[in-house]
Amino acid sequence: MRTRLDDFISRISAQRDILDYIAEKQASLPDGPILEIGLGNGRTYSHLRVRFPNRHIIAFDRENGAHGSCRPDDGDVVLGDIKETCLSYTGKRAAIGHADIGTGYPEKDAVIREWLPSRVVAVLAPGGLAVSGLELMHPELEEMPLPASVGKGRYFLYRRR
Repeated sequence: MRTRLDDFISRISAQRDILDYIAEKQASLPDGPILEIGLGNGRTYSHLRVRFPNRHIIAFDRENGAHGSCRPDDGDVVLGDIKETCLSYTGKRAAIGHADIGTGYPEKDAVIREWLPSRVVAVLAPGGLAVSGLELMHPELEEMPLPASVGKGRYFLYRRR
């Protein structure tokens, strides 16, 4: 029987493996910032800073609650309800949008899946990549192959058409 700890480790490992996979191919990415949709305590933000040192990273969350060792500058955090604040970046042509904002509650995640795909499409450049812990169903998003280490349905990778 899988535990919640097993699921967490699987999700975080999949997230890391996809971001590392993208980092190896970053020369093929369009210009533009990386959007971290859901800063949380900053672990993924920290990973993005190391893997993409020449990219501007902008984080979205209700507060800048990241650990001090990986806290973005206040000017690089957009505070408020992500559903609304993402709209302010429409057309910014991000190279990557990463969103790990699922709750683990199917009914709450269903609500997030209703609005998140359109927000991601609105902020990504054509050819930009969306990395998400939730499936993003949108006609402008093409599902991409995952690294071999990531099980199907564990984490998702898309390219904006």
